[in-house]
Amino acid sequence: MRYAAPIARLLDELERLPGVGPKSAQRLAYHILRSETQQAENLAAAIVEVKRSIHFCPSCFNFAEGEVCAICADPERDGSFLCVVEEPRDVVAIEKTGEFRGRYHVLQGAISPIDGIGPEQLRIQELLARLGEVTEVLIATNPNVEGETTALYLARLIKPLGIRVTRIASGLPVGGDLEYADEVTLGRALEARRDM
Repeated sequence: MRYAAPIARLLDELERLPGVGPKSAQRLAYHILRSETQQAENLAAAIVEVKRSIHFCPSCFNFAEGEVCAICADPERDGSFLCVVEEPRDVVAIEKTGEFRGRYHVLQGAISPIDGIGPEQLRIQELLARLGEVTEVLIATNPNVEGETTALYLARLIKPLGIRVTRIASGLPVGGDLEYADEVTLGRALEARRDM
């Protein structure tokens, strides 16, 4: 089916979004077309505003609205404890737990030779430059091949500096059944066991 030029352009732009295929783009476009003009204008204005006002924090590379992000600006945060994550969305996930009171460093990706991403493309040099007052680095990269590779690479760089390097535990989710766990997940759950 041929669409009017503005609809085709909207569909093309929506399909560029991650996780949005042709069918999802079509659903979104139809929703926008059916919505009130003000609702569509609010959406467009929100997109423009976020692109104009949000940037990467020059200290940790999380998203920031001000000069630095809210976490770096918080004097109550423990500057000696640094959590290294892949993406800003990982900061949000950890913050939701309310368990971490240190500071963050966002690598903006993970080592993935297959995708042409090496250590040079990540914020690793900036991380090393921040380690002056740090006594512990918690590596919270994703528990996949790229995340594990990145974690091992960082541990090899940081441990010789006399800084404690820890890794988030991984294993069985709460409510999961042992019989359905794969060997790697179950093995990690056993390795990450703790005293009761």
